[in-house]
Amino acid sequence: MDQHRPFSAEVTSDGWHDAATAWAASALGERGAGVTAVAQPRVRPWSTQLVIDAGRGEEAARFWFKANCRAQAFEPGLQAFLASVLPDAVADPIAADPERGWMLTADHGATLREARGEAGATAHDWLAVVAEWARVQRALVGRAEEIAALGVPDCSPGTVPARFELMLERVLGLAPGHPSAPGDETASALRAARPRVAEAAETLAASGLTPTLQHGDLHPGNVFAAAAGEPGRLRVFDFGDAQWAHPVEAILIPTAVMEYGGLDPTPVEAAFRGAWAESGALDDDRWAELVAAAEITQAVNRSLTWWDCLAEASGSETSEWGESVLRHLSRVLGRDDD
Repeated sequence: MDQHRPFSAEVTSDGWHDAATAWAASALGERGAGVTAVAQPRVRPWSTQLVIDAGRGEEAARFWFKANCRAQAFEPGLQAFLASVLPDAVADPIAADPERGWMLTADHGATLREARGEAGATAHDWLAVVAEWARVQRALVGRAEEIAALGVPDCSPGTVPARFELMLERVLGLAPGHPSAPGDETASALRAARPRVAEAAETLAASGLTPTLQHGDLHPGNVFAAAAGEPGRLRVFDFGDAQWAHPVEAILIPTAVMEYGGLDPTPVEAAFRGAWAESGALDDDRWAELVAAAEITQAVNRSLTWWDCLAEASGSETSEWGESVLRHLSRVLGRDDD
């Protein structure tokens, strides 16, 4: 992968911290608020956050600053665009700098996952999350050019076979010992998977369902809980993994996380399917065919996300996270291991 100063080293340097804090302080100053405390609770190879406390007279409030790696620098612009189109679904940033991938937002309280504590998200919570995202997706159909202009990757079905070739070339070119360098058996199986990938892409392209925004990491930790009981009032966030893709890809992470947590995803999947039913014939057999195809295309598209996320990783971060590229790409084979 690219050789340069790691993102995590940049965003933990004094110079970067001072610049980011000054930028956020300027935006808050325009609102009459002065910064009183800044903390950096999380640093990853692809993003970091600053928790900023600011006061105005006797009042105090909390704000969140987020910085993205170059590949995901589109997030501030995307969130601002989504807030302009769907203000009841996405909160407008207080300030955004897409060139640097910087964004400042107000604190909107606990996420849905945090609000549930040890009990965890319920099936009802998942229904609300998926229903809200389907509503967002449907509202964005036909806005491909606007989304693409923001820098969101086009991962629609027609682009997937070429992307598979690119990702295959990349992993086969990795040095032995890299966490995503495939063994001989997996390399051979991936080469032989080209027709399967092409068939999946063709199936989705012919589905009658139009590509739209794929969140990329849709779960209760990425929606705010303040209005969880009001349909159409969840606030979705964390769009760094977003892609323009087939809509069915969006249900795969929710169903996988539900199954992992011991919840039956059937009602949630049915609700998502129902939200798209008027766009095409989706009987049981057809739906199963689309989900199976989406699992393949999403595997290819997800491997791209991870490659891009790790483009600015340090050596130790590559050791920790680097297997993700091959793990996802290998899902086109119907298994998760090498």
